[in-house]
Amino acid sequence: MPKYAYVGSNMAGEAVKGTYKAGSRGDAEVALYEQELRDLKVTEKVSILQMEITGPRITKAEVMHLSRQMAAFLRAGLPILDAVHSIGAESENSSVRRMMNDIEDGLRSGDRFSDCLDRHPKIFPDFYRGIVRSAELTGELDTVLARLALYLERDLEARRKIKSALTYPLVIAAMSMVTVVVLAVYVLPKFKDFFNDLDAELPLPTRMLLAVTDFLGAFWWALAGGVVLLVLIGWVVLRFDGGRYARDAFLLKVPVLGETIQYALVERFCRVMASMVSAGVNLPDALKVATESLRNRVYIRRLTEVGDSMLEGQGIASPLARTRLFPGSATQMLRVGEETGSLDSQLEVTAEYYEVELDYKIKKLTALFEPAVIITMGLVVGFVAVALVSAMYGVFTQVDV
Repeated sequence: MPKYAYVGSNMAGEAVKGTYKAGSRGDAEVALYEQELRDLKVTEKVSILQMEITGPRITKAEVMHLSRQMAAFLRAGLPILDAVHSIGAESENSSVRRMMNDIEDGLRSGDRFSDCLDRHPKIFPDFYRGIVRSAELTGELDTVLARLALYLERDLEARRKIKSALTYPLVIAAMSMVTVVVLAVYVLPKFKDFFNDLDAELPLPTRMLLAVTDFLGAFWWALAGGVVLLVLIGWVVLRFDGGRYARDAFLLKVPVLGETIQYALVERFCRVMASMVSAGVNLPDALKVATESLRNRVYIRRLTEVGDSMLEGQGIASPLARTRLFPGSATQMLRVGEETGSLDSQLEVTAEYYEVELDYKIKKLTALFEPAVIITMGLVVGFVAVALVSAMYGVFTQVDV
């Protein structure tokens, strides 16, 4: 049974604190209230061991689900405090329960829902909190939360497609490497000893493979040290803004991959902008939050210039076109939305268009990646097989002689 820590005061006004075991936080509050304790603040108490076992991190999928639940409860007319309490009480994830309990305490103390979310910036990104804050002002919190849940679902679906597409070639690569290591380390050295006993020379492919394995066996520490050094240098370089900018710029220039990344960033930018503008956020603030959500230094630097141009009254479509980071079709659609006063709906249309295009680009990328991995692994395994067969043939030749 969970244990809850509480602080409060008794009927004499004296401060009291302690722990209480109950089936839920609500049960603990009711039981403590019946003991004539007031001004209660009850929190779930979890040991370090329990936190490791029962306290998993809060994933994007969890945020998507609770956003959808909140939207449904609010749309059904449930007060926000009751909605938060219900989600926290019913969640099987102890981390979600503790977070929702904290949000509930904030709401009880008079904070707004967006203020409570600000206490958990690692769980709720800036654009999420900004959209919720604007939705509270316009009274459309249920609609906006449903839209955020849909956005997170689409983002998770795109990630799932990429992972599933890469799983097969990566498994093939891993199995091939294991096969190569077993043959090169445990099988071929036996042939080397056998040929030495016969005072004969191994075939060329076998000698080449054994030379590679001997080198790796003798200088593995140098190679491992080199890899560690490269990783360390990369980590240090990426700690600086210039290093991250160079990495992002390089990835955008890689054939096929760069275009896929571009479409993903354009889709996310338009999706976040559409959600914020339709929620009533002013355009400069929406642009700032949408830019930060991209996490690509090239886009962040160029889109900052777009924000300056917007403040000078140049609109958004023309400055975006000057960055050359957005496809012409995207800026053209946004220009139409700007001229017709339907920028929010046009942003949504653009996001949907590039969502479909992104799906096509991902399929194209994985279609190139999968055969490349299989061909490379096939060549490596084939060379090992040739070296093994050559050695076996050499054994038979020596025996015949």
